Amino acid sequence: MAATLKDVARAAGVSIKTVSNVINDYQHIRADTKQRVVEAISELGYSPNLSARSLRSGKTGVIGLAVPELSLSYFAELADAIIKAAERRGLKVLIEQTSGDRDRELEILSGPRLQMTDGLLFSPLGMSNEDSHHLNVTFPLVLLGERIFGGPTDHVTMSNVESARAATAHLLAKGRRRVAVVGGHRDEVIGSAGLRLRGYQQALEEAGIPFDPALVGYTTLWHRSNGATTMRELLDSGVEFDAVFGLNDTLALGAMRVLQEAGLRIPDDVAVIGFDDLDEGQYSLPTLSTIDPGRAEIADTAVRVLQERISEGDADRPPREIEARFRLVERESSQVAG
Repeated sequence: MAATLKDVARAAGVSIKTVSNVINDYQHIRADTKQRVVEAISELGYSPNLSARSLRSGKTGVIGLAVPELSLSYFAELADAIIKAAERRGLKVLIEQTSGDRDRELEILSGPRLQMTDGLLFSPLGMSNEDSHHLNVTFPLVLLGERIFGGPTDHVTMSNVESARAATAHLLAKGRRRVAVVGGHRDEVIGSAGLRLRGYQQALEEAGIPFDPALVGYTTLWHRSNGATTMRELLDSGVEFDAVFGLNDTLALGAMRVLQEAGLRIPDDVAVIGFDDLDEGQYSLPTLSTIDPGRAEIADTAVRVLQERISEGDADRPPREIEARFRLVERESSQVAG
């Protein structure tokens, strides 16, 4: 039989009301008490009765998550982290995939499936800052990603410029002076590619190294195949480089394959760093140095902020922009001997 609220309360040694408060993320609960309840929920496999909750509170206990593409490892791992963060708060997640299409993203902001959720975590890719007025919606909404800034809704994002500067500075500190970039988007200013390229340029400037446009390899999508194609183009161009910054791990992994096919040793001939700290980077050969942009923090913060908005109802609180902390993860691909 499925575990009940009473079973969880008994296992945790607390009242049913306390379990309910933990599930609904009531703020004034002792940390050790909350931990016991969370562990009991996990051990018993307890799942809140969403239909009963909806009848009692007018809420479904379900939140939506709209991402561009689950075939991209970053969004798959982000979705996994959000699902876990939601489960800790007694919430379920309904996932929508937009394929980064602007029309599809706009449709999700007004579609009928929103009636099945209490709020939405939204990571647009096709929309831009000019579309920020579309975020003036009547339901709780938390924005993710780097396509729209200064909009009318809460926004949980990552430190793209500063972390990209740190990634580039890491390569420069290893004695590299010709750092190629894989994954630029032409003429982009606002967006992950544009922001990370800005951080790259800042690191060069701080080191007194002139920016060479020939070292930037441009592409459209950020798949492994795009990283491979862009790296082939850089090699074919004859431009000299001794390091590579892949603007995400997937691009970097594709680029590494082509470098090795060309007979170049990593990191001896070319040091490589990526961005995102994907799980697969720990198992590449060599293992991939990267930037951990704070994905777990982004997921937990986004769910918490959305739940706060759901609980507040129509409370008039100004939108917040929250930036996660990043961490440089050094692995074999940039650990140059000596």
